[in-house]
Amino acid sequence: MEEGRGVFDNLVKFITWILPTNAGQGLVIMVAVMLAQPLPLLPVQALWINMTTAVLLGLALAFEPREPGIMQRPPRQPGSPIISTELLLRIALVGTLLLVGSFALFEWALHRGSSEAQARTIAVNVFAVGQSFYLLNCRSLRLSMFKLGVFSNPWIWVGIAAMMAVQLLFTYLPAMNLLFHTAPIGWMDWLHITLVGLLIYLIVGAEKAWRRRREMRP
Repeated sequence: MEEGRGVFDNLVKFITWILPTNAGQGLVIMVAVMLAQPLPLLPVQALWINMTTAVLLGLALAFEPREPGIMQRPPRQPGSPIISTELLLRIALVGTLLLVGSFALFEWALHRGSSEAQARTIAVNVFAVGQSFYLLNCRSLRLSMFKLGVFSNPWIWVGIAAMMAVQLLFTYLPAMNLLFHTAPIGWMDWLHITLVGLLIYLIVGAEKAWRRRREMRP
């Protein structure tokens, strides 16, 4: 029973983690079309994000150890949905943050005189870095990464390192630039991208803490 709860937990974590990527991509394209702006993501770039994040980041959640106190939880009600209303709201929150972060940096890059290829490269990296930060939140849907143990699942860090490595190739390797219509970007762009990812981590962490405090109220 304990093993089954652990497997189910990790399945819910993966779904809660992966859905904002698709939501954010769809939203950013819809907003660009509605505003008659250039698309921040091309179809081949969206395919790249889905392929790399699911394999390099998502699979790491399968190795997440069982959370402390897992057997002290009340049994799950039969027929209850896999994704609760609270988790749906979290998915919508992260999808919106990815939309705002990627679209804002894309438009800002164009305003500064960057090419569309450079601006799209920034937008793609917002999704990659944002999903990496959000992965740390999804190690537990209730607890912070620090309560679980920062290195209790080393595969998380292996996946993030691999993700960053392939994103550097995606950004700077000429063959990848040709295949995916990307272009090299500067270190200040990476700083802004990282700040968006950190903001996602902090906002979701604050939302989790708020829900825990609400649950503890009599």
